[in-house]
Amino acid sequence: MRGGAVAALVAVLLVLLGTAPAQAAGYRYWSFWQGSGGQWAYATQGPGTARPGDGDVIGFRFAVSADSSDAAKPRAAAGFEAVCDSTPAKDGAKRVAVVLDFGTPADAPDGETPPAARSACAQVGEDTTAGEALAAVAKPLRYDSSALLCAIAGYPRTGCGEQVSGAKKGAESARPSAADKSGGSDGNDGGSGDGVPSAGLIGGVAAVVVLGAAAFWQARRRRG
Repeated sequence: MRGGAVAALVAVLLVLLGTAPAQAAGYRYWSFWQGSGGQWAYATQGPGTARPGDGDVIGFRFAVSADSSDAAKPRAAAGFEAVCDSTPAKDGAKRVAVVLDFGTPADAPDGETPPAARSACAQVGEDTTAGEALAAVAKPLRYDSSALLCAIAGYPRTGCGEQVSGAKKGAESARPSAADKSGGSDGNDGGSGDGVPSAGLIGGVAAVVVLGAAAFWQARRRRG
């Protein structure tokens, strides 16, 4: 194989690498949000450790997520008054507005339909965590062995933060953060999970290039 042929082969492979379809992998899970100034902010703690104060708003959104920079927020407003105005204050207790967004049909596991979004005012003890406030208004909850929140109000019936191949990135996407998921699912779908070419594809290209270069140098040695 002559030098020009090797160069051409390398160029073709690099073009193929650059145009190879990117595979995005996402996770189907409940994300945890906190209201701040009427807007939703992605929680930096999990619901088992965060302790909202009286008058705070917490939100949960179920979605297939792939990129934390495009997290799918609850679609309802992060307002306390609309949820808790009809619940009078009580000594020794706090009121926490809980907003639940069960996601879209596209986010739902096979055979399941997301319930309608809803909200509730949890009147709980002053030291109550966000997870305990959620349990007060949205049972049954389901957790896995690593304390990942798997289901709220029984939805979904099965599954817990499972990896979903081919997830679309955009406004409805978010990779689970430490606040939501303590252990990731390592699916083997051939993609990297961030829309980049897979390691298998890169390795294959590298191997072909190396073999082509070896053949070229061997041919030169024979001619010498």
